[in-house]
Amino acid sequence: MAGDHMIVTAFRGTEPRQIKNWLSDATTPPRQGPAGTGHVHDGFGEALESIWPDVKNTHAELRTNGQTVWFAGHGLGGALAMLAGARMYLEDPRLAADGVYTYGRPRTCDAALARAYNKGYKGRMYRFVNNNDVVPQMPPAPPYSHVDALRYIDSHGKVRDEMPVIGGLFDHAAGLTADPLAPTSDGLRDHFMRSYLSTLEKNLS
Repeated sequence: MAGDHMIVTAFRGTEPRQIKNWLSDATTPPRQGPAGTGHVHDGFGEALESIWPDVKNTHAELRTNGQTVWFAGHGLGGALAMLAGARMYLEDPRLAADGVYTYGRPRTCDAALARAYNKGYKGRMYRFVNNNDVVPQMPPAPPYSHVDALRYIDSHGKVRDEMPVIGGLFDHAAGLTADPLAPTSDGLRDHFMRSYLSTLEKNLS
């Protein structure tokens, strides 16, 4: 989406079962991160690499009036949005995005790249996680890390800037009991983009 004042690039998400396909080969080592900074999960790195020339060329074509640039994505799309922002900042800081919004994003990089990303995008990134969404729990930590700026959606649908560890454990348990007939389905249900949209719309009202 492009206009006179901003350009928004949104990366399409996938279902949790499809996300697992990107994580299935645990023997594949991480690849080097943008500008040689840290490392990224090979599956996510390859996915961005396959489309990056198109993204970069499209931005160069559309960004003719100093428009702000924003990245967004859900699930796998969130991983690509985060990596796209990292590439812009680390490879050419002048072109750094103005903001990155991700929803239900998996862990995407190691701690070294996460630190560089946090420094470059401080105050300009938002990582939304909906209660028991299973995707942000993959792949395991370590070696993979999350970046900062968590916006946690609790079991009551309230967006929180932070959640204490003990309180978070109780809240996760509350989410699991939302459907007593299928408690394990909460991790999948919380990942659906429609769940994020409906909850965030309520927080705006």
